[in-house]
Amino acid sequence: MQKYTDDEIRKMKKITNKIAGNYLGVSPMFVAIGMRQDKLPIGFATKNIGGSWSYHIIAERLIAYKNGKLTEVLIDGIEDKLNKIIENFDGMKQDLITLLKEKNN
Repeated sequence: MQKYTDDEIRKMKKITNKIAGNYLGVSPMFVAIGMRQDKLPIGFATKNIGGSWSYHIIAERLIAYKNGKLTEVLIDGIEDKLNKIIENFDGMKQDLITLLKEKNN
């Protein structure tokens, strides 16, 4: 079983179930089943047409999970998404103000 460092995981373009399993010290099947059942929050498992599964493992989530800091990573992600929503809302608000001004003129 190959051991990976956090930095090696970060540099990978694609993290397979085997790599994630080796990194966590579990089997690739454990990773697959855990992701399918939403019990291993290191990425996403999607069922394809025909019944096969695809996995997208996010390096920072995998590293945070191994190091017991997943909550911090998830909170940062939520904050980023909320900031984007607020920015979009502000843009829509400005568009609405412009449209109302044009309508009143």
